[in-house]
Amino acid sequence: MSSSFESFRYPSKAALLKKCDGLGLSISYLDNFDLLFTPLAVGDRQTPNRFAIQPMEGCDGTEDGAPTPLTFRRYQRFAAGGAGLIWFEATAVTPEGRANPHHLLLSKANLPDFKRLVEETRHAAAVAVNGSHAILLILQLTHAGRYARPVDRPQPVRAQYNPILDPLQGLTEEDPLITDEGLLDLQDQFLNAAELALAAGFDGVDVKACHGYLISELLAAATRLESRFGGLFDNRSRFLTETVQKIHEEFPGLIAASRINVYDGVEYPYGFGVDSEDPDQFDLWEPIELIKKLKNSGCALLNITMGIPYVNPHIGRPYNTPLAGGKSPAEHPLIGIDRLMTATRVLQQGETDLPMVGTGYSWLQHHWPHVGAGVVQSGGAQLIGIGRGAIAYPDFVKDLYEKGAMDPGSVCIGCSRCSQLMRDHGRAGCVVRDAEIYQLEYQQGRDRAKESEG
Repeated sequence: MSSSFESFRYPSKAALLKKCDGLGLSISYLDNFDLLFTPLAVGDRQTPNRFAIQPMEGCDGTEDGAPTPLTFRRYQRFAAGGAGLIWFEATAVTPEGRANPHHLLLSKANLPDFKRLVEETRHAAAVAVNGSHAILLILQLTHAGRYARPVDRPQPVRAQYNPILDPLQGLTEEDPLITDEGLLDLQDQFLNAAELALAAGFDGVDVKACHGYLISELLAAATRLESRFGGLFDNRSRFLTETVQKIHEEFPGLIAASRINVYDGVEYPYGFGVDSEDPDQFDLWEPIELIKKLKNSGCALLNITMGIPYVNPHIGRPYNTPLAGGKSPAEHPLIGIDRLMTATRVLQQGETDLPMVGTGYSWLQHHWPHVGAGVVQSGGAQLIGIGRGAIAYPDFVKDLYEKGAMDPGSVCIGCSRCSQLMRDHGRAGCVVRDAEIYQLEYQQGRDRAKESEG
């Protein structure tokens, strides 16, 4: 059976498993997914179920980084939908670390707004489940690194020279790298943001180390020589592990977490977790060692992902339709899903007492709860994370609990329009399932892009 790309066309369990069998993939599928409604201990807290909302940026903050009514709406919908863990979107720790001018930014000035966001999110969850649904809230802290765009133009901050990525941004070796002193200052900013997150009422913070952003690039910075934060693995992992350890030690009321790339999909030595001879294959030796170091540093929760969206978006989020101007990958999306699940399974089974969130399920549409249950049962992950699927269908958990199934007419269709909204510098959401809010936004963004290209 062909392993080349094709869009989703599997309305039944039989059709999906037949395709998996033809591709030589072994994906577990349980008819009963009650296991996903069991609680899970995370640090000294507990999630009421195994459903996690992944961090998906809305690009709808104010100019100073505070949440807006659309931000409140998004998280209230997630909370009312019944998920046990909400992993809040990337929130910058410094103004120059924002990925766009409407990126969330946590500061002393807007702390009251974030505190209200936490309170209203928890209230929405409690009301939806008769006051007994105590959800876990994790805030993702970030610096966008080479993809920083805090104003209406790029302002990249690089950790290393990269002949694969630099030309895509018009960068050369003459453009500067962030210094070790700059990184030490930035580490202080992460700690300041963690303290503010605790004051806002979040249960934990994620030191974001994925998708090619600054800390993720540091993990791959093998060519950053004569640096405390580059070259050898212990140096490349230092910023992340030190920051996690300091958060764990200085703020014992917070869960220290991280969303990490375990495979960049970019040629060695410029990508993390990449086979040195074949960039199409992962090598988990360094990710395994990183997780051991993170655990020893006090990390209590991990979220596993892959890829760099600006280069190989299909690796981290398999889709049916590429972004405008993009191409469909050569591989079938199920191969990408299997890659994500395989790597996560190896890592989770190596550290069974460190909960990990699995990634990449939305493409499976109404089948993913069955596949997710199989993953949890086999020890391949302890939480199942949904990103694009939750934006399209925020009340999926409630439907699974009350009706025993998801509505196939409400699921994410992998059209990439939520990502396209971000690329077109608009506010991001589901254009298909939330058209009243986002259809006009999408069209306006496409019109602006065509004008600039023309």
